[in-house]
Amino acid sequence: MAFDPSAAPRQARVFFERRELEQLLRLYGRMVAQGEWRDYAIDGLSDFAAFSVFRRASEAPLYRIEKRPALARRQGAWAVIGQGGVVLRRGQELDQVLRIFDRGRFKVVD
Repeated sequence: MAFDPSAAPRQARVFFERRELEQLLRLYGRMVAQGEWRDYAIDGLSDFAAFSVFRRASEAPLYRIEKRPALARRQGAWAVIGQGGVVLRRGQELDQVLRIFDRGRFKVVD
């Protein structure tokens, strides 16, 4: 019996729009040029999408930039989460949340 993909209901997934991905990849490119980040991963799950950045591919992510549409009216759909799950910044707009990386407040120390 062959698998029929149209027979199984697909659960909707949250993912980034093109403009959002462009912003995330522009930030990633800038941070790679500065030697801060070396790898990234993108996850689209049922309740949120995550853009994770790594210093080394074998390590846990340095930061996760999450899009959670369910929180849009309360805390804001966007969040930057640091190591250990600490929410560093939350907001309604992606560019507002990404400003945390413009300040140079965070420096990766080996």
